[in-house]
Amino acid sequence: MKKILGIALSLALSMLGASCGGGSSSSPVSSSQSSAVFVTGEDAPLASVVGFDVTINSITLNGNNGSPQVLSTPTTVDFARLLGLRSPLAFNTVPADTYNSATFSLSSPAISWVDMSTTPPSIGAPITVYFSPTTGSATQTTVTVNFPTAMVVGSNGLAGLRMEFDIRQSVAVDGSGQITGAVNPVIYANAVKASDPNGQVTDLTGGLVSANAASNSFVIQGPYGRQLTVDVSNTTQFNSGWNINDLATPAFVGVQGSFQADGSLMASNVEVITTSQAFLSGRVLAVNPTSGPVQQITLWVGETSADLVSDVDSIQTIDVSAVTKYDMCFFDNLFTNALFNDSSVIVGQRIFIGGSYSSGVFTPQMISLRFQGVYGTLGTVSIISGNVGTFQMQNNGLIGYSLGGSPLTVATANATLFINTTGLSGLQSSGSIPLVAGGLLFVDPTTSTPVMAAAVVADPPQPQ
Repeated sequence: MKKILGIALSLALSMLGASCGGGSSSSPVSSSQSSAVFVTGEDAPLASVVGFDVTINSITLNGNNGSPQVLSTPTTVDFARLLGLRSPLAFNTVPADTYNSATFSLSSPAISWVDMSTTPPSIGAPITVYFSPTTGSATQTTVTVNFPTAMVVGSNGLAGLRMEFDIRQSVAVDGSGQITGAVNPVIYANAVKASDPNGQVTDLTGGLVSANAASNSFVIQGPYGRQLTVDVSNTTQFNSGWNINDLATPAFVGVQGSFQADGSLMASNVEVITTSQAFLSGRVLAVNPTSGPVQQITLWVGETSADLVSDVDSIQTIDVSAVTKYDMCFFDNLFTNALFNDSSVIVGQRIFIGGSYSSGVFTPQMISLRFQGVYGTLGTVSIISGNVGTFQMQNNGLIGYSLGGSPLTVATANATLFINTTGLSGLQSSGSIPLVAGGLLFVDPTTSTPVMAAAVVADPPQPQ
């Protein structure tokens, strides 16, 4: 059985690399007057912080000839959810120019944290959160970030802006490691292209609004109140049993892909997560029992359907004893159940629970393992061949907690995308550097401890 699980894990690695590392390029746009800019967001975390909400009031590009806004509608983003993931934040048209920096207007910071010393884990005591005096008023501030390389809009087609809110460096802690509530925003921002690994959208989920098989497209209600059109092609990969002709409401859909010049996305991967209308999604904080088929899952809830919105940013214990359907995001094959089932739900995983809601009661019907990121310090690197191998990552968050302080094993393959580093050989000579690994968190078949099958490994850039 362990040999079968090992083969399944290797297959998952190759499939993860294909789903996260690829993408479709957008058609170039040539304009001497204006061109389009898309914005994506992600983050770097702090231990115990499971929710970090910030309202982005505006994002202004600072160019040689003007300062247009690429985001002007206040948008509240939970950056704690976006570790190792990129979600679309905005899309706008701006004048052709060379832009060297961006100014972010921020307000209303809020932190949610989990006290793992209680059984089951509980919501930490409320924290009064404010922007530190060195950056502005208590409730609002602005941050200007210089780009490492200028963003040229208009001469090279569709342009993109990737922002990373570094929670780890932004949130102040005292001498004992306790969060003080002071936030001094540290943001990294750089220009990207839609086809760049750092420019592609890896985390977009939403309710299906409509589907048009004749035009090979569908519309979803995405995050931040926006509807997005998604195009598919003959290279778009659907999860097993689905295609554009079968899409129909109700459905909750996941998409990976690249922005196009008109603001739509060209999908590299489409997943019909569930046709249920109610769901909860978030991080696993505890399972009961701790081994064998799970009966109850304690979940930090980061996202919900409309009928369960009161559960957002709360901890819920859900009876899943009747659930028999277990899936993994973006692929479904003979090995799926061997890798993720009722005996392999562990603390730290990001999961989606779909079901029905009636008379105030949520009834779970399916559980899906979702992509997630893990931040930590690099340890020992073991190379089998090329980028096939493992490395150790010391994490001080939920996964480190589940391992009792031991490092997490991260498995990689030749399909794993390495960013800002030259693969496993580059890591081997890098020393104890910070890393972000993105992929799926499984149970190691030989040690019964967490192991990540990594689609992406990144050496985070330093804020400007």
